[in-house]
Amino acid sequence: MSEQVNIYIFGEVLFDCFPTGEQVLGGAPFNVAWHLQALGDSPQLISRVGKDQHGDRILQAMSGWGLKTSAIQVDSTHPTGRVEVSITDNEPSYTIVPDSAFDFISLPDPGSFSSGGILYHGTLSLRNETSRKTLLEIVHSHHVKTFFDVNLRFPWWHRDEVCEWLKNATWVKMNQDELTALSNHQGSDIQLQMAEMQETYGLEQLIVTRGEQGALIRTAAGKFHSLVPGKVACLIDTVGAGDAFSAIYLHALRGGWSIEKTLYHAQCFAGKVVGLRGATTNDPEFYQQVTDFCNF
Repeated sequence: MSEQVNIYIFGEVLFDCFPTGEQVLGGAPFNVAWHLQALGDSPQLISRVGKDQHGDRILQAMSGWGLKTSAIQVDSTHPTGRVEVSITDNEPSYTIVPDSAFDFISLPDPGSFSSGGILYHGTLSLRNETSRKTLLEIVHSHHVKTFFDVNLRFPWWHRDEVCEWLKNATWVKMNQDELTALSNHQGSDIQLQMAEMQETYGLEQLIVTRGEQGALIRTAAGKFHSLVPGKVACLIDTVGAGDAFSAIYLHALRGGWSIEKTLYHAQCFAGKVVGLRGATTNDPEFYQQVTDFCNF
């Protein structure tokens, strides 16, 4: 794929609020966009924040990081998104506040898009009809290929709706539990589940993350790729590890990397991000180490 291809990120921007009192900018789309900006991809983030202090902080942080804010809408009625994060045995759980600004994303200015590109989205921002209709209009009106990052957050998803979004996707990423929840073959071998899903929806690649076992990728040709990641040097929490993986994957799609190179560096970066509190950092040295290592 051409290195000039544009990356569009659609979905939630919010604050992850930890038991310690820390408030960290988050939301999978925001995290992915933040990483991609640091990697030099200049993504266009399409989201919505409240006309409040949290919304102001998000816009300031984006501007300071060099992220485009032209497609960030400001909502005078609904507040900026907020998630209460609890950590048990190093695994996060989430309480997501309903009726947040990101639930009401409207169509961005047509100038926000150029022909072609990759559109990234998840599932959480589609829990409300307004944002669902907006994304559907974008997908149908612009010649973009879709990277669907499945993030099933109870009670904010319905199987039939997720399956409809799978039909629009070119690449899909999910974890093993999500694959089982969406598969028609409960209890089947993971490769059979992946084959059934990929063939049903005509996916170019299906990516299933499996924690310490690493990711398993199936291509349209039916070939599997996997790699067990190395030992993590420092583990603070796993918030945002999947988003880090997705960011490298998008960067690799933009750059035309091989699956083997993509998988290796995506897992390495995810392993580095678990050493952070939260999903991102504004330390340029953190990303410089990544780009030096990957020789982008």
